[in-house]
Amino acid sequence: SRTVDIPQELKDALRKFRFARRSSGSAAMVIKINKQKLIMEEVEQFDSITLEDLAEELPENSPRYVLLSYELDHKDGRKSFPLVLINWAPTSSETGLLTLHASAFLDFQTTADVSKVIEIRDGAESLNKPAIDSKLLS
Repeated sequence: SRTVDIPQELKDALRKFRFARRSSGSAAMVIKINKQKLIMEEVEQFDSITLEDLAEELPENSPRYVLLSYELDHKDGRKSFPLVLINWAPTSSETGLLTLHASAFLDFQTTADVSKVIEIRDGAESLNKPAIDSKLLS
């Protein structure tokens, strides 16, 4: 049984986000857990956003799942747009919420159908192009 429900409308939105054609820029979809209702909710979508701007949009004391279509420049000049799941889990978040977030993470990852996961625990300074590039190009 699930700890946190993923409503059908969110599943549909995730699917739509995954299959959107992108030719430039990174796009992001931010999801949070509604602790009272124990369901996941879409917070916002960003089109053509830099990682630095995305980091500014994310809360300092509250965990989020961020589905990121990331513009990745390869050494041979190619561009690709891998789908990355950012597990935004600031250590300053309320413990109960972090626990809930962690317990529902795999279920969300499976539903979003994303294999690449990047954990961000120490806030905005860790969410930048060099850090993400090094994780994806390694």
